Amino acid sequence: MWSRATADTATESRPRWSADSRTLYFLSDRAERGIPQVHRLTWADDVVIALTGWRAGIIDHLPLAYPNLVALLAEDEPTEQDTRRAQDRDDAIVVGERERRARLRLLDLRTGQVTTPDVFGDRHVVELRQRPDGGPLAVLTQASADKDYGPRTGRLHLFDPATGTSEDLGPVEADAHSLAWWLAEDGWHLGYVALIPPVLQAGTAVFDLTLDSRVRRNRTTDLPMCPTELCQTDDAPLVVFADGLNTTLARLDPAGPTPLSQHSGRLDALTSTPAGEAIAALIGTRYQPSNVHLGPPTGPLRKITDTRPELDGITFGTQRPLAYRAADGLDLDGLLVLPVGKSASDGPFPLVTIVHGGPYDRHADCCQLFWFPSAQWLATAGYAVFLPNPRGGQGHGHTFAASVASRAGQEEWTDILTGIDLLIAEGVADPDRLGIAGWSHGGFMAAWAIGQTDRFRAALVGAGVVDWGMLAATGENGQFEAALGGSTGWSGIGPHPHDAVSPISFASRIRTPVLILHGAEDTNVPLSQGVYFHRALRHFGTEHEFVIYPRAGHSIRERNHQLDVLRRTRAWFDRWLRP
Repeated sequence: MWSRATADTATESRPRWSADSRTLYFLSDRAERGIPQVHRLTWADDVVIALTGWRAGIIDHLPLAYPNLVALLAEDEPTEQDTRRAQDRDDAIVVGERERRARLRLLDLRTGQVTTPDVFGDRHVVELRQRPDGGPLAVLTQASADKDYGPRTGRLHLFDPATGTSEDLGPVEADAHSLAWWLAEDGWHLGYVALIPPVLQAGTAVFDLTLDSRVRRNRTTDLPMCPTELCQTDDAPLVVFADGLNTTLARLDPAGPTPLSQHSGRLDALTSTPAGEAIAALIGTRYQPSNVHLGPPTGPLRKITDTRPELDGITFGTQRPLAYRAADGLDLDGLLVLPVGKSASDGPFPLVTIVHGGPYDRHADCCQLFWFPSAQWLATAGYAVFLPNPRGGQGHGHTFAASVASRAGQEEWTDILTGIDLLIAEGVADPDRLGIAGWSHGGFMAAWAIGQTDRFRAALVGAGVVDWGMLAATGENGQFEAALGGSTGWSGIGPHPHDAVSPISFASRIRTPVLILHGAEDTNVPLSQGVYFHRALRHFGTEHEFVIYPRAGHSIRERNHQLDVLRRTRAWFDRWLRP
């Protein structure tokens, strides 16, 4: 049985149990929208109490085994001088000075006081995890909160709340996250997920640091799957693996990961009881969005929520997995979604290919209904939709993922084209009514495709990359993007390698009508990418439409904007593929 604990009046997140499992702590911005504070729900009296009023808001929190103590991650509160400068607009930003950083704080539940231990210098704290026996905290820090620089400067530390002292365990691989402790015969171990060096766009692995010897090992070498998160238990941690179109849950045993269960599609937000005998996770099906599921790690898991009852009774297009081989013989997979009420024998259909973002992401065999270019949304309008998983993505091991570094738009493009040709040969796709769409890296692939061929009658480029050099210079993940494009603008006198893999270099060839969608406040792929593409298409007289969403970042969050994306997407393809 489950019951509702809060109302739909605020944004609430990051639920955490107390050590004795009698109290639930969570973040809520019910007092001031956009400023989360720690709240406590005690089951005995079913009362919610705000525990913090930190003016900068709380980023994360961790109830500790120490009595009456909660660890917090929060930026410094604004000083009176900060407030006065903001009011007077005397607020020039000097890069590198007074940068906003999350710091470790301690909340004393008896007094309500928040203190800031003098540890880690001026480093940005990104994650905390207490040892299962109630011992010290593992703390992951970065030199900066800057997303281009910070993830390349990670270090691990130990912090003892009882003494207020810390110990530096040394550097970690890029983009480290998802900490987990476990005890083995040779003492305590710390695990985390991070990028495999030296290339910044090369997939992830589980790294294992033995505390006594300080030996660090890659525990997932040569596996044909990709780890996405660790989940700490009192015993060996659990590991979630992207495994092709599906997800494998494993236990990290001394000899290596031991598979426990496989789940169709995705398994996200994994949590476990301390002993590890029961887990909860977000899981969906082909025709139902994610819900909370509960059960043993070996399965089966039981659905305990129904978050989208309004979709009950909706008829979806038939979705089926695809398996095929690339031009060089590499095994590939993907999904095909048929128009609602149709079978493959009713084809050929107008086909829209939707490329996933990342590129280190994937299309999983789950419900394909989202606010961005969405297979089931198009299937209701009579389209077949191809969802390819080309090389460079998640779910097929390190070599598969690393192959796209410095080669964006090369083999991954031919992987996609091979799948389209297969669907044409099978009579599913009409070769005269082909469209392509994508968001982020998928937007890059859509822009790239129409500069390489005129086979597509319409394209949608959502928050897409058109110039890798400019993205490395202005995007928040600069050096990670440079790993994809192969160079930066400061790599000497051009032409540069990134010019050869940038869609803007081929703008003069584009004859396909293009719908460009972009958030005005996007810092991941800045709006300048969309503006650049728009100006080039305008220069060459190419039919296109450019839509900017005010206040939106890389993801479109406001409801009216999301509805506009959906309606505009279908109208655009209707205009060109179903005249």
